Formats: sequence, structure tokens, C-alpha cells
Amino acid sequence: MAITAQMVKELREKTGAGMLDCKKALTETDGDMDKAIDFLREKGIASAAKKGDRIAAEGLTYVVTEGNDAVILEVNSETDFVAKNEAFQALVKELAAHLLSKKPATVEEASAQTMENGATVADRINAAIAKIGEKLTLRRFTISSKTDNDAFGAYIHMGGRISVLSVLEGTTDADAAKDVSMHIAALKPKYVSRDQVSQEEVEHERQVLTQQALNEGKPAKIVEKMVEGRLGKYFEDVCVLDQTFVKNPDQKVRQFVESKGATVREFVRYEVGEGIEKREDNFAEEVMNQIKK
Repeated sequence: MAITAQMVKELREKTGAGMLDCKKALTETDGDMDKAIDFLREKGIASAAKKGDRIAAEGLTYVVTEGNDAVILEVNSETDFVAKNEAFQALVKELAAHLLSKKPATVEEASAQTMENGATVADRINAAIAKIGEKLTLRRFTISSKTDNDAFGAYIHMGGRISVLSVLEGTTDADAAKDVSMHIAALKPKYVSRDQVSQEEVEHERQVLTQQALNEGKPAKIVEKMVEGRLGKYFEDVCVLDQTFVKNPDQKVRQFVESKGATVREFVRYEVGEGIEKREDNFAEEVMNQIKK
């Protein structure tokens, strides 16, 4: 029986298995959909679909540089235990190499691309799900490029819990760039400099600080000056160039970078699971529920 694209699509939707696995299952079962589903279940491949509603908020971040190109990515798993699994770590490195080679614009575009082994990225992840037994997702990535006159700062903290990729223009000192990335990992700035902070955000902060000073009973005539001083402290919190350098408290990051004849062009900081609403499991309740069954 001829296996059509529609049949493969239908089986994929029913099982969550990869395209190639679905085609093979249908070929092996002469196009019988139910038998193909059983075939995939027996191989442990269809189990991937059942994990779709689970929360994957653990995992790894990773950075890799190659010449003038670099990529930082986050791949999620359900548990920290799996994040330490060699097969999962190998998957992260494979995905990083693929992203660096093909440079897709989005996760969706990356998922549909074919890897060196002939499988799509989506199929490769589904195969890993079947093998490892947890929901796994390529959550996000950023690809960056530089010139021969610039330096990448690649830093991985706590075995991949946090990763930072920075670009220093005007220097080839990779150690200096890495120092800046280490600082960013520790202090978690949001912007490079004050001019990147939107006027709306600055005005909002100014209003909050003004009300804060008035609530403290400060005279109205000195409130404005106080607010501008406190706004400066806010910039120190969110702008890396305004922050005190962690490796030398006597200078700002701006001074350190300028001492290298450089500027910070950009940075990306990924922390595993940030922004993902994690499920809080009640272990005692779970045990009681099992006893009642």
C-alpha cells in the first residue's frame, strides 16, 4: 500500500512521533493506522505525545563559539536529574552545533530543519524524549556574529544553570570579554547602557520614586533632587556599564571595558527556567492519593 503524506501527518498528530518514525511504522504495517500506533508504542516512540502537557522547567543553557559566530541556547527537561544525563547533554551540544551551522531565525524554523543525521530537529528531540522518558524542549536561542577585531565572552555557570554570551567591540581580548560575562551572570543586568532603557520605563520609575519620597515625608522642594539620585541607583541595578565590577569593586564595568579600548556591544543572559511557571507538587498529598486507590 502506498504511504501518503497525509497518513504520515495523521499518525504524527496521534502519537507525537517523528516524521521518519511514522513513515517507517506505516510501511511496516502496510498502512494500518492502529497497527502503526501499536508499532510506535512498542518501540517506545509514541510515549513522547503523552508528555506534551508536562512542565519542562529544568534543563541546561549552553554557549558555543566558532570563529566569528556564536550561539547561546536553552533546552528544557522536566527534572534536574535528566539535565545531568549524558544523553541529554549530548542532545544540547548537537542542537548547538546545528543552530550555529544553519542559523535559523526562530525555534519553529529550527525544528523543521534537517540535521546531519538526516532527521529533523523536531524528530531528534522526539527520539531523545522516547529514550530519556521526559518532556524535552528547545526553548530559545540567540545567534551572534562579530568581526576579527571583536571578542566573544562565553561563560557557563553552575554546569549550565546560567550562561552568558557577550560581544566586546574594539578588542580581541577574550579573557576580558569572559570577565564581563561572568559579571553579567552574577549581577543580572537587563541592559548594556542607559540609552537602551525606554523612556516609558524611566518615567515609570521616576513616578514610583517620587511617590516613595513624598510618602517618606520629604519636602517637595528637595524631592526632585532625591529622585534623580535614586534614579541613578536604578540605572546601576539594570545597566551593566553602570554597575560596580565584581572583580574590582574600585571601578565600574564601563571603566574596565574602556581600559581595554573596548565597548560592550551586546549581551545575552539565559537562566534555566526563568519565566516558566513551575508546578508545585505536594508530595504528601500525592502519597495519600496513591494510598486511597
